[in-house]
Amino acid sequence: MSRQTLYIVILSIILLTVVIAFSFFLLIPKGKEYRLLRLESKREFQQLDLTQNRYDNTYNRLKDLQAQNRHTITAFETKFNAERFEKLYKKEFTDLYLTEMTASDSNGTFKVYEVNATSKITSPQSFYTFVDGVNKSEWIIGVNFPIHFERDGDKIRSSFTMKVHNNEVKKGEK
Repeated sequence: MSRQTLYIVILSIILLTVVIAFSFFLLIPKGKEYRLLRLESKREFQQLDLTQNRYDNTYNRLKDLQAQNRHTITAFETKFNAERFEKLYKKEFTDLYLTEMTASDSNGTFKVYEVNATSKITSPQSFYTFVDGVNKSEWIIGVNFPIHFERDGDKIRSSFTMKVHNNEVKKGEK
């Protein structure tokens, strides 16, 4: 055997030993780590997709609810004007009294006004038409029970109270 062949065989054995050592000490452990990281990454992407879908569904539901309840949301943001209320509904009633409730009767950030009203109507249907109109007004108004109906000749006298909720928005907040 020649000297050149011997050098090539020894170099080949050293190179083969280095490649095998490189494989066992570096590639195989890193390959296992890579597979674990790839599985973890896949799980995180699935969780991200699930969370994104949940967010999209919740956001779409929010937009639908905002569209359906736009009138109510606007009513909460509208400042109550007592003079305007009296001017709008004075023609519906024979007596209309508006009093602001005390702070202990108020509900948190809302001022509560109590409206005592007496009206003469021709039928209960006209009263319910009025209640429906109040329901579609620009303020949050609740009609309190009991509502008293009393016959007065050819008219019906109704007596009831309403609560008008006024959101107290401070100038710096909005």
